Amino acid sequence: MAERKLLLYISMSLDGFIATKNDDLSWLSMVEKTGEDYGYAEFNTRVDTYLVGRKTYDIVFKLTGGIFPQASQHKCYIITRQHRENENGVTFYNGDLETLIHNLKAEEGKHIYCDGGGEIVKLLMEKNLIDEYIISVIPIILGDGKRLFQGGTPHINIKAMPSKQFESGLVQLHYVRA
Repeated sequence: MAERKLLLYISMSLDGFIATKNDDLSWLSMVEKTGEDYGYAEFNTRVDTYLVGRKTYDIVFKLTGGIFPQASQHKCYIITRQHRENENGVTFYNGDLETLIHNLKAEEGKHIYCDGGGEIVKLLMEKNLIDEYIISVIPIILGDGKRLFQGGTPHINIKAMPSKQFESGLVQLHYVRA
């Protein structure tokens, strides 16, 4: 079996934001189109583990009315700084992130899906742990908000893979670690 990879699969505005300052995500719906999932269903067949930061988890949990949809599809790890009991089918993890990723990659299974947020992406980039970056750029300029790439990370060489452009204006970029 091929080695498991850590895949960042996320959306951002053209100017690099994943949410507004007050965590509004409603702008993501501007590209919703009946019958178009931008490859998400196919992507989900390639992953079995989901990784996200605690702040993003809390936002999704609130937006979905107390349900965490990913927990019904994947083994979920919520990265947090505090101890928290596991709940809603997710594991709260407050240990060393690099150790977690190395342990997950050593296990049998499909790839590992990271969905942010920006702080988790920065921590993963600091250790060059992300194997692929799949970023859906939404055709909107927010002007301000919470950045996907926060800076302060080392230089990382990546190689461009074919991008996809959709009728809605969404452009899906795909890069692999060189």
